[in-house]
Amino acid sequence: MSRERALRFLNKYGMSAERIEPLAEARRMAEAMEDGLRRDGAVLPMIPTYLRTDGQVPIGACAAVIDAGGTNFRAGLIRMTDHGPELSRMVKMKMPGIGTPASWDELISFVADAVEPLMDETDDIGFCFSYSADITPEIDGRVIRIDKEVVITGSEGKLVGASLIAELERRGIHGKHCVILNDTAAVLLGGSAMLDKSRCGGLIGQVSGTGTNTCCVLPLRRIGKLGRAEDTGILVNLESGMYDALPRGDFDRQLDQQSNNPGMKWLEKLTAGVYLGELARLMLHAAAEEGLIEAKTHEALAALGHFDSAVLDAWACGEKLELCASSEDRDFLQTVAQELFFRSARAMCANLVGILLLTGEGRDPEKPVVICAEGSLVQKGRCYRPALEEQLARCAGELGRFVRLQVGEETTLPGAAAAALLNR
Repeated sequence: MSRERALRFLNKYGMSAERIEPLAEARRMAEAMEDGLRRDGAVLPMIPTYLRTDGQVPIGACAAVIDAGGTNFRAGLIRMTDHGPELSRMVKMKMPGIGTPASWDELISFVADAVEPLMDETDDIGFCFSYSADITPEIDGRVIRIDKEVVITGSEGKLVGASLIAELERRGIHGKHCVILNDTAAVLLGGSAMLDKSRCGGLIGQVSGTGTNTCCVLPLRRIGKLGRAEDTGILVNLESGMYDALPRGDFDRQLDQQSNNPGMKWLEKLTAGVYLGELARLMLHAAAEEGLIEAKTHEALAALGHFDSAVLDAWACGEKLELCASSEDRDFLQTVAQELFFRSARAMCANLVGILLLTGEGRDPEKPVVICAEGSLVQKGRCYRPALEEQLARCAGELGRFVRLQVGEETTLPGAAAAALLNR
């Protein structure tokens, strides 16, 4: 009965997973993608990265690599070997701007500090910049916004690569070349590096972790706003976390109003790990006020403070529920956690199937579209990942399409190196 009580609570506030029907939403999302290809200012920007995916990175080539992500910052040196990419001299730190705002100059100085020791070994820098940016034909990135709860003041409109090169030159380091890409493009490039592409019916990049995004490969002639009729394939960054037409509930709107970017990133706020824990906290607080969970359970939850997606995953799997005062409360928490992951998976499925509809790929069972995926939810989510795979199989099957989810680990840095070395 407690599970049914939780589902009634979710339905009352518009938070149930079944509100999102992936195939119907995929069709609507594909239309938004087409709109983004035709014009600037669309809900889905469909940002050309100008990155090529063809060619072979020479064995022995190396590049300095940077990954500025939603939570962590990493930098190191990637060398291409017969056995695959080898990473050395890596440093890992928290991103500036978490907790305390940082300025753009402080961020660039921080990045330069990390790569300066590597500049004696390479002239090439692959910078994975996991925030909204317009990519220029020179493969630099002009910042649109920095979010995911990271606050960098004075960043809007700045060129990421040019700013870093200028700072290195100020330090007496000259002749360096920097390519900017986002984490999703890096995941696709890194995840597909060892694939036999003759057996792939297409490639999609997917990030499901702290944030949410996807990318795909399209010929330049499809990107009408560029006015070019070439068949050259380039990566296109959807910025799909910005999509705003999925059904959302009362607690989604409450979370949005207290975020650093109200009115924006609706799909990301429904799906990403950085937001799921806060959604659960808001929901369980409201459930306690309605007397749906016991006061002792609510006190234990309040003592936890912030929930993250790892805690939710444990609850969804029936673990770490000792804080609950009764078996009914355990069932209630488990159901809420499961439904948040199920809803996230259904939304991401709509995104991925929308790309299949956009590209028309995946019709040959011998050549499935390979989804190169990375991020904490899809790598570690014991509830999320099976739900995503189940929804993908169902929706792709109904369309007569064939896909394969390939979950990688630490592919962003090799992908950044491949981007720099293939796009000199």
